[in-house]
Amino acid sequence: MTNADSFGDIGSPDRIRQPETRPPALLTELLEGTGVRFNGDAPWDIQVRDAQTYQRILTRGSLGFGEAYMDELWDCPQLDVMLTRLLRADINGKVRSLPRLRLWLGVAAAAASRQLINPQSLRRAFAVGERHYDIGNDLFEAMLDPSLSYSCGYWAHAGDLEQAQRHKLDMICRKLELKAGEKLLDIGCGWGGLARHAAAHFGVEVFGITVSREQLKLARERCDGLAASFALKDYRELDGRFDKIVSVGMFEHVGPKNYGVFFERIKELLEPEGLFLLHTIGDSETSGNTDPWIEKYIFPNGNLPSAQQIARALEPGLLIRDWHEFGTDYDRTLMAWWSNFERAWPELRHHYSQRFYRMWKYYLHACAASFRSGQSQLWQIVLSHRGRRLQYRSLRP
Repeated sequence: MTNADSFGDIGSPDRIRQPETRPPALLTELLEGTGVRFNGDAPWDIQVRDAQTYQRILTRGSLGFGEAYMDELWDCPQLDVMLTRLLRADINGKVRSLPRLRLWLGVAAAAASRQLINPQSLRRAFAVGERHYDIGNDLFEAMLDPSLSYSCGYWAHAGDLEQAQRHKLDMICRKLELKAGEKLLDIGCGWGGLARHAAAHFGVEVFGITVSREQLKLARERCDGLAASFALKDYRELDGRFDKIVSVGMFEHVGPKNYGVFFERIKELLEPEGLFLLHTIGDSETSGNTDPWIEKYIFPNGNLPSAQQIARALEPGLLIRDWHEFGTDYDRTLMAWWSNFERAWPELRHHYSQRFYRMWKYYLHACAASFRSGQSQLWQIVLSHRGRRLQYRSLRP
């Protein structure tokens, strides 16, 4: 089975087109004030190719909207601009204010189920590795920069994606005040980009963990000959002590029910004078909701933390030494990934379906819109034990 088989293919879009109909009044009302219209003349307007689109939105909310795009039922020349306009107009708030509209029921159902179960339990921890990070290393090698950094770059002094990611890796190492001979734990090490940089340029010994078998295999290959080792392991299975700890783009998979456990493990693993850097996407509000389309197709069991949730979970054992926000850089990073992906598509299309192409396009553009609108943020937080005696100075390269 190829990487794309699990997503299927719908065949020619000509076979699914139906005569266009006017959008339901409730959906027109929903778009009021957003600057987006159904079948309008602006490049960010939603061009409906099949009337099924409206029914899918009415019955399945954001999940149906995204699936209709994957199935070529609607298009939009400026997808990222359209989604940004909807988010800036607080489309989710408008939905909640229209009780007649049977929208976004998937969000409510998911939120209710998360109160009853722990979606990010140890038993479920490896699902995101299997369903997302193991899709195919060829895809990520084509889309990402040479360091294979699958997280926000730092663009303050960068001219391209490769520079932005190199500057980000260097900034993390400098914020951690890495010194030769120290032991660094990398929780969620990806394909080993940070481990490689830290071991090669700062002389530290790195131990990285991942829940992805494909990441593990490539990380070991890329760091061969360096003081870096890796394991397929969940953070709850760790033991030992480390001078410094880092986690980049992994906390989004921890989940609110486990935040306390996560930081307790950090406290146990970190040396008394050590530092921990948490690099994570953050939600601008404490909602507990995950978009059902993202949940189903991109990051199963994912959940974005809010600042309030992180701050509460830290107490009483850890102190915040620095909190750095640069979410607008993620917009630029995501659009750079999209350019790379689109450029590589003529080769990738032999292994992935057209439906996968539209799914991936929707994913990258929707995430870019989330950061551009301010709904999502990007945080680097430096933490230490309460009793740390060494002074810490914030770093902004």
